[in-house]
Amino acid sequence: LSPEIFLPASVVIAAVISIATGSSWTTSATVGIALVGIGTALGIHPGMIAGAVISGAYFGDKMSPLSDTTNLAPAMAGTDLFTHIRYMTITTVPTILITLIVFAVISMNIDTTGSADISNLLNTINNTFNISPWLFLVPAAVIALILLKTKPLIALGTGVVLAGIFSFIFQPDILNNLSESKFGAIINSILTDTAIETDNEKLNDLFSAGGMNGMLWTIYLILCAMVFGGIMDAIGALARITQALLSVATTIFGLFFSTVVSCLGLNAIASDQYLALVIPGKMFKKAYEDRGLAPENLSRTLEDSGTVTSVLIPWNTCGAYQSGVLGVPVVDYFFYAIFNWLSPFMTLIFAAFSIKIKQLVKKG
Repeated sequence: LSPEIFLPASVVIAAVISIATGSSWTTSATVGIALVGIGTALGIHPGMIAGAVISGAYFGDKMSPLSDTTNLAPAMAGTDLFTHIRYMTITTVPTILITLIVFAVISMNIDTTGSADISNLLNTINNTFNISPWLFLVPAAVIALILLKTKPLIALGTGVVLAGIFSFIFQPDILNNLSESKFGAIINSILTDTAIETDNEKLNDLFSAGGMNGMLWTIYLILCAMVFGGIMDAIGALARITQALLSVATTIFGLFFSTVVSCLGLNAIASDQYLALVIPGKMFKKAYEDRGLAPENLSRTLEDSGTVTSVLIPWNTCGAYQSGVLGVPVVDYFFYAIFNWLSPFMTLIFAAFSIKIKQLVKKG
């Protein structure tokens, strides 16, 4: 992965993993971390890499039948899952193609400060670690468990245990350098800060991690956001805001625009992606029916504006998680998360020009 192809390749890799697992969070926490580390070592700005990873991850999240939000949106709108996915391709495919083109142009003109001598990086890795094809069994096992719809805690916990066992077998020298006890080194790497020093400073950040302790601030923020969103919903504040938006939706485009603004606003105010889908879904469902619009119009708009923009807000659960996992502040990757901020504009363009706006079919 040289700088000339790194960014579009990162989009594609993240998209494939996200479609397979149905989770943008899992994608960022696995290949996303690796891509940010490798790209940074090549001298590419971390914000660009994180934006590419998030763009691909959320494309896959939207298009995967395994995704929770992809199941939630049609359920709220009143359509079925695969009708929803097929209808989403109308706006989602052009958006991801534009994203890939932009990243390809950026990659071809990228001015890296680091060395693109990948052989040097690979030699350092080979001299530091015992590299074996058997090591792929650990991430493969995690992905297989997720595909089998195993609970995330069990799937990721299994990955942690397997990683500990494999490190004991394949990386005994590294464990000895980290601690006097191999078992103690494994436990410390799970829970606290760990840093593996190499003779290449560019790779040292890739081989450093904060463990579970490094994610505590993100967990605290997510808990606070969920409590705040629940309170806002319980006192009727969110419904009041949505009703105000609905009252000004006098045209079909106005209806789409109000839905987009509602989803964006709830992502910012309620700080939670799911509330940004559920509340507008409930509030706008009848309005779409009254205008003779098929429910997949609503479900697609919910995804184009609610699902993908949550990661662009620092205090939203998605923004906090992605920023924490990738180690890149939201403000640094915001502009480069092209797929995410372009999606609501794309759905509004289609609505403004009445492109592929499906009408409600009367039964009977």
